[in-house]
Amino acid sequence: MATSLVAQEQIEPTLKKIYQTALLDGQTYPWLAHLSNQIGGRLSGSLNAQRAVEWGKEELDALGLDKVWLQPVMVPKWIRGTFEYANIETSPGNTINVPVCALGGSISTPLTGIRAEVVEVQDFEELKALGEEQVKGKIVFYNRPMQADLINTFSAYSGCVDQRFSGAEEAARMGAVGVVVRSMNLRLDDYPHTGSMSYGDLSLRERIPAAAISTNGAELLSSMLALNPKLKFYLKQNCKNLPDVQSYNVIGEITGSTYPEEIMVVGGHLDSWDLGDGSHDDGAGIVQSMEVLRIMKKINYCPKRTLRVVLYMNEENGQRGAAKYTELAQKNNENHVFALESDAGGFTPRGFSIDTTEEKLKTIQSWAPYFEPYLVHLFVKGGSGADIAPLKTADNVLAGLRPDSQRYFDFHHAANDTFDAINKRELELGAATMASMVFLMDHFKL
Repeated sequence: MATSLVAQEQIEPTLKKIYQTALLDGQTYPWLAHLSNQIGGRLSGSLNAQRAVEWGKEELDALGLDKVWLQPVMVPKWIRGTFEYANIETSPGNTINVPVCALGGSISTPLTGIRAEVVEVQDFEELKALGEEQVKGKIVFYNRPMQADLINTFSAYSGCVDQRFSGAEEAARMGAVGVVVRSMNLRLDDYPHTGSMSYGDLSLRERIPAAAISTNGAELLSSMLALNPKLKFYLKQNCKNLPDVQSYNVIGEITGSTYPEEIMVVGGHLDSWDLGDGSHDDGAGIVQSMEVLRIMKKINYCPKRTLRVVLYMNEENGQRGAAKYTELAQKNNENHVFALESDAGGFTPRGFSIDTTEEKLKTIQSWAPYFEPYLVHLFVKGGSGADIAPLKTADNVLAGLRPDSQRYFDFHHAANDTFDAINKRELELGAATMASMVFLMDHFKL
């Protein structure tokens, strides 16, 4: 049974004050302008990632929180090098350039690149059905698109991301010399989308280069293969994996006034890919999470539980920050009663996906009427977020902010994920929605 910790009549006025503060006196947009435009893409282990750490700590210090600190964590260091080049060769001397980018963690091609015939497949089963004889010495082209009739675009993404993550490993085991993967994108454009990939337990000498091709490029390559199965594809990239380096999670907190041992976390990931400036993924989540604590200070609300913001490092290609935070939380016997993540872009908030017990879920769903004036209506059982998921216990509450997802994968991991793709009002509404959920979680003892 949920127990109210403050007067019921305070709820609606406090939520109104939260939204007014975010919309009339918000800090998310200028924060994100600096993070995106003055620092830029923040690949783990890079100079920009370190600059983002320093910026995050400085801004949290300026909020006057009770405590701000850096949590060291070792992270991978992968560099793209000079930008990639690819073309389709229909006959000697006749080529068409197509947009590609190396997948994060991929090895380079030889200095002269690779040129080989192409086999197009939809999935690993089709690849294995071809047999090693038809794959060896060729470039495997994974061309399974995101399923467009799924309204939940994250489900569409989940349904095809395996070809990006494990495609090189599967193709290498069958003797392929490289892989090209259709970008995880629901629209047709010329932006290749990078992302993490893995070679599994393959040795260094067994690994092959892996790249993403834009959706327009994938459509062109597929149609040309239908006309000429013997065409060749040329790929050149000089990315490199270097030894791990030290980075940091950035953490700040307001100590709880009544239950300081009970911790509520809000967070996102500070790192991003390097093609754009990571405004949607996940600069938006970073500034929204910081804004939650700023709003609480601004409206003079003293949380009864300890409220902590965590700017996680290395979500994109290792989740080392989440692992380190959870490891130390467990070592210190910390009690995380609630965690909320924003890592789905800075679009209009629709609600939350919630991971908890059925009893607690019903209580949280009963709060939906409080959000109706703000057009936030989605309170569903589901996953929370990659960085907070390790904090899961049998009875705590994890939640993910769920903005409108229809355009998210137009920008995800691509060069167009830049500040100009951010809508100020939508970004601010997301921060207010997060702060409102935190207030309600603090308001009730579930």
